[in-house]
Amino acid sequence: MLQNIILEKKQIEEELKEIPLWILTDNNHLERELVFPNFITAIGAINSIAIVAEKLDHHPDILLYGWNKVKIKTTTHNLGGLTILDFKLAKAIDELNY
Repeated sequence: MLQNIILEKKQIEEELKEIPLWILTDNNHLERELVFPNFITAIGAINSIAIVAEKLDHHPDILLYGWNKVKIKTTTHNLGGLTILDFKLAKAIDELNY
């Protein structure tokens, strides 16, 4: 499957089964919220996510809010929808140890 093709709804539904911690928002984004025991752990997680994003050359929106919550939101901006690369990124983030 090519990384630069927007996925159809059925493909998205199948891929979502592989990442149960993520939700589909507005049919164009994957989103996940992480909650950490403290601020410094949340910042460390953001740095780990940034490293993964750089390796994949696919950069999500990352929001730190409260003192311990991180929201990650991904889409393939230049194509205006979800591609297999968004799901690869989500899976890679899920594999991180915080």
